[in-house]
Amino acid sequence: MADETTNPFEEGLKALASDDTAEALFFFDQAAAGNSPLASAYLAFCMAKELGAFRKAVALAKEALQQDPHNAELSLLLGRVHLLAGQKRSAIRAFRHGLQSGENAALRDELGALGIRRPPPLRFLKRSNPINKYLGLFLARVNLR
Repeated sequence: MADETTNPFEEGLKALASDDTAEALFFFDQAAAGNSPLASAYLAFCMAKELGAFRKAVALAKEALQQDPHNAELSLLLGRVHLLAGQKRSAIRAFRHGLQSGENAALRDELGALGIRRPPPLRFLKRSNPINKYLGLFLARVNLR
């Protein structure tokens, strides 16, 4: 598949762009051997998507983020691994952590796709309380929320 002149990380990105996660997994596995946090995070994403190895993928992506905590792309990949694992709250935390590192359109898009809810108008009442429900609807209708 790859010879010595090709960059496995670049080839992995190309394979991922063409939605071939099996081939991308192969290339990112080679690239991650060089201790690159970004390559490890992409490897984790491919492992989760292709193999379903969610625990190992989450651990690998978290380790990559610990190596470079201010890299928004690592937070994005960790959040996507959490989403593949069905861990929505953890994914939201990862996306928000990435936004603290700087503005990133992909992180905003992921959070928007998840449909983040606003806090209830009266936080001391439960969200399901009718007062909160109808007050929230009223405030949204008059554009105060």
